[in-house]
Amino acid sequence: MIDSRTAPYAATLLRVSLGAMFIAHSLVLKYLTFTLPGTAQFFQSLGLPAALAYATFWAELVGGALLVAGVGTRWVALALIPILAGATWVHAGNGWVFNAPNGGWEYPVFLMVASIVQALLGDGRYALANRLPALNLRLASQAVS
Repeated sequence: MIDSRTAPYAATLLRVSLGAMFIAHSLVLKYLTFTLPGTAQFFQSLGLPAALAYATFWAELVGGALLVAGVGTRWVALALIPILAGATWVHAGNGWVFNAPNGGWEYPVFLMVASIVQALLGDGRYALANRLPALNLRLASQAVS
């Protein structure tokens, strides 16, 4: 049974922490640590187009901000899953543990599961979308608040 007294806090905690992780991954890892040109070069070394690195950076940054704010949460959480699937693909050969050389695949898989859970939960009660109806972008117009 779901505790209706604490569920709104759980949805908010997951949404904000997932959004903060995407923002940090975008800014700290791709922008500050490796730089955008360095990230593009890494994508090319994998056989991916360099432009995909920039698209990934912006998707993570904007998507993370939207998650933190609670705007279009279901859509955003689902839209970020292909990025996590790509990260899983990149790290699949490194083994399971993320502290393995070049990182493992369990962290992106966990984040995919967390994104799916967030998509199922929706914005939650404490989201900006609930305060500003014009921002309310609900998937199939049925969301749990």
